[in-house]
Amino acid sequence: MKLKLKIKLLLALLVCITATQAQTNIYQFKRQITGVNANWHKIKVPDDLYQKVNAGFEDLRIFGIQGKDTLEVPYILKQRAEQVISTKVDFKPINESETREGFYYTFQLNSAAVINQITLSFKETNFNWLATLEGSNNNTDWFTVLKDYRILSIKKNQTDYQFTKLSFPNSKYQYYRLMIKSPEKPSLLEALINKTDTIKGVYADIKYQFYELKNDAKNKQTVIDVGLKNAVPISFVQINAQSDFDFYRPIRIEYATDSFKTEKGIQYNFATIYDGTISSLEKPEFKFSNVVTNRLKITIENNDNKPLRLSGLQLKGNIYELIARFDDLNANYALYYGKKDAVSPNYEIEKFENKIPLNLTNVDVGEEQKNPSYAVKTEKPLFENKLWLWSLMVVIIGLLGFFSFRMLKN
Repeated sequence: MKLKLKIKLLLALLVCITATQAQTNIYQFKRQITGVNANWHKIKVPDDLYQKVNAGFEDLRIFGIQGKDTLEVPYILKQRAEQVISTKVDFKPINESETREGFYYTFQLNSAAVINQITLSFKETNFNWLATLEGSNNNTDWFTVLKDYRILSIKKNQTDYQFTKLSFPNSKYQYYRLMIKSPEKPSLLEALINKTDTIKGVYADIKYQFYELKNDAKNKQTVIDVGLKNAVPISFVQINAQSDFDFYRPIRIEYATDSFKTEKGIQYNFATIYDGTISSLEKPEFKFSNVVTNRLKITIENNDNKPLRLSGLQLKGNIYELIARFDDLNANYALYYGKKDAVSPNYEIEKFENKIPLNLTNVDVGEEQKNPSYAVKTEKPLFENKLWLWSLMVVIIGLLGFFSFRMLKN
């Protein structure tokens, strides 16, 4: 009787272990999660996890083991990226005039509003002018907002560059007067007045492992190869560029999507993430959507100009966080990943994000380890299956016998 009871308990334990592993055994890697002491926590995605997880994070899961139960923890993946909110401000042009100093354009806002940006559009495609912006509340007394602000447009050969956006600190006037110093009257096609607010993202500084600069005189290019230790998210590049004169040059930033071996060593396939202009008129900062990579290639087209003096660069990436809800504080939790054909989870908490507490504490994520319950189901080819071979031989012999009997009978 005691033996039967022991066997039943053993079978029950095996069933529990099998049921527990059934949900977790399809993921190659796991990391222990410690410090769970509340229902809601933040989890910073470790830097060395990005190279193993799928590009879209479809295979990322949090499981908790409590006795014989396996609990799946719902989460929201947050990318702490910078957000730019631009609000259009209505106005009407009320006056155009000229003096020896330049040409004036006056705008009246339809209602009192704070602005910090005016974008101009001209019929001319090649110009280099200085602009001054003034503000007034009575159209009589004027106060300087911007002075001798350079605006520029160049369109020739392979160059198509414009810098016609006036950016300034928050300003609140009823009237604005724009003065442009030009030998001939500019053809102003459009002016857009905006109030732009920037919600700063959370960036992590990225250290590169190597930085190789090559000035290619034949192709008239400067090429920078940057290598990282691990594949991590990158969304910001700042280049330390100097020159004795003003400059504007096409720039292209690419990231490695994959690599392959050749006789000449490892080669990379690249995809473009930024295509624009590096200029002395603007900060040499380039922002784009997060990409996960361990290698960058930056190409500056010098044309017939002397190469710029470049002295390193700065890299940053927006961090990813998981906002997770832990229903059982006594369970043993771990982060699982490593499944190529995974489908993104669909959790209800995404619809009720406004009810999540604001001040959340972080939990600790351990080092990566291979998931001991991971199992890959491999099916042998049919020709390695003895039963299938014997069945095939029986069918062939049967068919040969049948047709031989018919021939003998005829």
